[in-house]
Amino acid sequence: MADRRRASVEEFKAFVKKHPSLVSEVRRGKSTWQELFEEWYMLGEDNERWRGYPEVSASKEDQPETEKKDDKSDMISNILGSLKTMDMNTIQQHISNLNQALGAISGVISQFQKSDVNHKEENKRESHPFAIRKD
Repeated sequence: MADRRRASVEEFKAFVKKHPSLVSEVRRGKSTWQELFEEWYMLGEDNERWRGYPEVSASKEDQPETEKKDDKSDMISNILGSLKTMDMNTIQQHISNLNQALGAISGVISQFQKSDVNHKEENKRESHPFAIRKD
């Protein structure tokens, strides 16, 4: 039964590759992957529902420039929409916490480096078994 599900999911992925405008519909929030999959599973590939989405058999590089620009503009609009919903005070607080953590880590590393230098100096002093001193 799981193999049948996997096969239908793979068939749906191939169907979406043939109809790339479905991807932009999901990105715009007009529908979800689950809804599209259920409709595809119940109605089939040849239903009138899918006639509004042009079928493409070529790869993404062969798409017209307008569709490529639409994808880029969708991505930019999604990013800008995400930035609008962010709370800048919370982001500033997270950045401050990260800065403090990095400062603490830097302090620990510098302490280890100082102790390593002191340890090397002690080894140099101990390397001369007979100290020559002037009277």
